[in-house]
Amino acid sequence: MKLTVVGCSGSFPSAESACSSYLVEADGFRLLLDMGNGALGELQRHCGLYDLDAIFLSHLHADHCIDMCAYFVARYYRHDGGRCAPIPVYGPEGTEHRLTTAYADTPTASSMSEVFDFHTVKPGSFDIGPFSVHTERVSHPVEAYGIRVEHGGRSLTYSGDTGVCDRLDELARDTDLFLCEAAFTDGKESIPDLHLNGREAGESAARAGARRLVLTHIPPWTDPQTNLADARAVYDGPVELARPRATYGI
Repeated sequence: MKLTVVGCSGSFPSAESACSSYLVEADGFRLLLDMGNGALGELQRHCGLYDLDAIFLSHLHADHCIDMCAYFVARYYRHDGGRCAPIPVYGPEGTEHRLTTAYADTPTASSMSEVFDFHTVKPGSFDIGPFSVHTERVSHPVEAYGIRVEHGGRSLTYSGDTGVCDRLDELARDTDLFLCEAAFTDGKESIPDLHLNGREAGESAARAGARRLVLTHIPPWTDPQTNLADARAVYDGPVELARPRATYGI
């Protein structure tokens, strides 16, 4: 598998990065994990506008899904060959309604479903193209899911947004790359069931036995080097900060 960081800023875009969005590729299939603020523009550096094969939305906060409204425009009003066929979109209950409401003025109430084939995510295992995936509900104020993506005996686990929870540790068990949020700073913010700090992300990776940890979803007002040091203090494996346009072979 190949992982490309399209955007990794938390809560709102930074001067350097769009919000959460990660491209996973294998066997010519392109799966996008989340499409937050600014992600659609950056995505076009890495693949064609109409070359995605499926999209997974971890939850329906704007910094993880709002550029789906712009992508609706690109697919619905395509000018070079007619409207696009529906692309599979996997998201929590109510994803179609959320995006239709956010867009505010779709031609009809069902226009989103003309270009997006919506599938409701629940905890469990299923296939997306060549990938075997497993999803678990994680701890966040809205319905939110972490996802484990497997292919060819290798695995990638993406936390989405979450506080500390056992389900995340199990999802990341022995994973090859753990892409984990670290939005908070240890000793500064402490809100249960919302976000992890760098230390908590490192502790989760250690409990899970993850082979590599990449910290993501760090907001522009948070010092990433502090979160990196906090993760390294409790996790012995390789750990680094997600960077826009970074790629990983898994």
